[in-house]
Amino acid sequence: MALDFKPAWLFCPGDRPDRYTKAAERSDIVILDLEDAVNDGDKAAAREAIIDYPLDPSRTVVRVNARDSEHLGEDLRMLARTDYTAVMLPKSEHASDLTILSDYQVIALIETGLGAINVAEIAAAPNAYALMWGSEDLIADLGGGSSRKADGTYRDVAKHVRNSTLLAARAQGKFALDSIWADIPDLDGLREESEDAVQSGFSGKVSIHPNHVPVVREAFRPSEEQLTWANAVLELARTEKGAFAYEGKMIDAPLLKHAELIVARAV
Repeated sequence: MALDFKPAWLFCPGDRPDRYTKAAERSDIVILDLEDAVNDGDKAAAREAIIDYPLDPSRTVVRVNARDSEHLGEDLRMLARTDYTAVMLPKSEHASDLTILSDYQVIALIETGLGAINVAEIAAAPNAYALMWGSEDLIADLGGGSSRKADGTYRDVAKHVRNSTLLAARAQGKFALDSIWADIPDLDGLREESEDAVQSGFSGKVSIHPNHVPVVREAFRPSEEQLTWANAVLELARTEKGAFAYEGKMIDAPLLKHAELIVARAV
């Protein structure tokens, strides 16, 4: 069953099956994590839990271990025993990294310098379903200390990779996912970043805490005013030829596309 894309994603540790159902209920798409959230000694138990406690495949992604990890082979054997079709591949660095997952919809995670350099190639891979960038893993790979400045804004290199991932994904018609917001209690900061993600063109945002999901949903959901405008513009476009005026503003092809995207986000 193919993944049904929605914007509010939530990580859930693979070795915590007691949280699976609640995470799925609270998010649009849940990511069962076999990589960073699970210690090496607990990965086997996490795989068995993913088999034993199935979720809706249309709303579930499994984050496997990296391409060069000793754990990936076991992850793939586990996936073959499930109905899941969507996989997040950490530390994606080449389009060829995705070939071992040719039977799956892959969310390629861009979180190394090499992955950032090759992001356009990765986005063009046939089974690349979406791209996500990872801020802190990226900075660690570069030898830095933090992706953000003291005021909470991203450092230039992080902004560059964020923008590059968005551009590469959207240029190929793939979904683009924004990185997590790590400051769990700061919902205002999350709201501001989520709204920027929407207006920049990201398709969704991934969270690490269930309290973040409603904030992301609200940011990606168009307001009543936006939806009213979009529906009116699209209705007029059915009868008008070429560019036309609405509420004193010229409506042309780019604004029609904007209206279509607003309506799509409301579904």
